Amino acid sequence: MKERAGAKIGPWTVESETAVYDNPWIRVIDFKVIRPDGAPGQYGVVHYKNLAIGVLPLLDDGTVPLVGQHRFPLDAYSWELPEGGGKREVDPLSSAKRELAEETGFRARHWLKFSDLDLSNSVTDERSVCYLAWGLEAGEAEPEADEILAHKRVKFSALHEMVLGGDIRDSLTIIMVLTAKALALAGRLPEEPQNLILGSVR
Repeated sequence: MKERAGAKIGPWTVESETAVYDNPWIRVIDFKVIRPDGAPGQYGVVHYKNLAIGVLPLLDDGTVPLVGQHRFPLDAYSWELPEGGGKREVDPLSSAKRELAEETGFRARHWLKFSDLDLSNSVTDERSVCYLAWGLEAGEAEPEADEILAHKRVKFSALHEMVLGGDIRDSLTIIMVLTAKALALAGRLPEEPQNLILGSVR
């Protein structure tokens, strides 16, 4: 995040900024500001050093591989689509290919970026890039040392119901599933992934 002391950020004026916490993944910045109403204020921002990368992989039988893991911040188990972090200076597609292979072992012949979004934009600058992947070939997963992952495959229709029923709470997974379904119904995806999605939900 660039130094912004003295700068205007929309209707806010930055008087000073102080990094109050820093690690290899995030930096927490405390801004002293003049608010839009002219009063002095404070704004805390979590700067993410990596992009959030998500992948919705579609197998030829219409199933989707999910990854299960315990999420430390919420002390809760979570079933999710493959996702992780990618360095901002690296092509997000390269990071997506790495994440898919590491977490599931699958490699894909075809890729399509279908979602580019901001996560929790009131307090963070985290950006996410998500991809559809199809034409999958199986291999060995190679998770990172701190990842204890479980795996299962479900039909896209079942995954969609898990999202609608609240069984999946991970935001990237929810966004990818609902976006893919909406794009498929609107006829805005390539034929093969569109048929895999719609063929499994009709």
